[in-house]
Amino acid sequence: MTLDRIDRPLVADLTVPYRVRFDECGQDGIARTSAFLRYAQDVAWIHSERKGFGREWYAEHGLAWVVRAAEIAILAPIPLGTTLIVSTAVTGLRRVWARRRTEARLADGTLAAWGHTDWVVIDRRGTPGRVPPEFPAAFAVPPGSFEPGRVPLREPPPDAIVHRATVRPQDLDPMGHVNNAAYVDYLEEVLHAACEAGRRMLTSVPRRVRLEYVAAAAPGAHLLGAAWPEPSVGGAGWAWRLADDDGQELARGEVTGD
Repeated sequence: MTLDRIDRPLVADLTVPYRVRFDECGQDGIARTSAFLRYAQDVAWIHSERKGFGREWYAEHGLAWVVRAAEIAILAPIPLGTTLIVSTAVTGLRRVWARRRTEARLADGTLAAWGHTDWVVIDRRGTPGRVPPEFPAAFAVPPGSFEPGRVPLREPPPDAIVHRATVRPQDLDPMGHVNNAAYVDYLEEVLHAACEAGRRMLTSVPRRVRLEYVAAAAPGAHLLGAAWPEPSVGGAGWAWRLADDDGQELARGEVTGD
């Protein structure tokens, strides 16, 4: 997957503090990977609203954004009660695509996590639309483009760990879609069920998670996740694929130590 790295300071367009909540942490008292992605979503909405593009604007114009890829790097443990300084900016636009970058820093300025999300704008029919012409100026997007993220994977091997789940009502967001952070939780459920090595990967620091969202899971759908050790994605890395009962592929991902 060819997503940009954080190799230069983020020129943030918005910064918001978030306190890590009790329900966002695992048994070790450390924030789950999906917590960071939820902060990234929320700060993105705040950013959009402050630029004049709230839910009402999108409804009036018959447009919405759906995530197609994400890359998350967790660089430090983030304990319960920590206040993170979360910054965001739109860093790339294409005809139907947008890329957003988010950083989370500790109070002393230490970079604790960063991420990219790649989005596609869709119209009322659910087909790709065009990035609104107001966006480049409103979000001060610099010149240049980006290559949307991809996670090419082989089919799961016969000895892959398989885990079943169901899309719960609480997995759905205000658009009626399974929230993109919920897929991170589905991935981690499979790794938790896999073996001790899989469970260690969930809390290793640093670690990196890459996701490609292939198709939307339906509300109430029965899900089949498969995970296996995959040396080709980074030494002790793990690969993951998610499908529904009809065999429709929904998502694929990689988790690696960084």
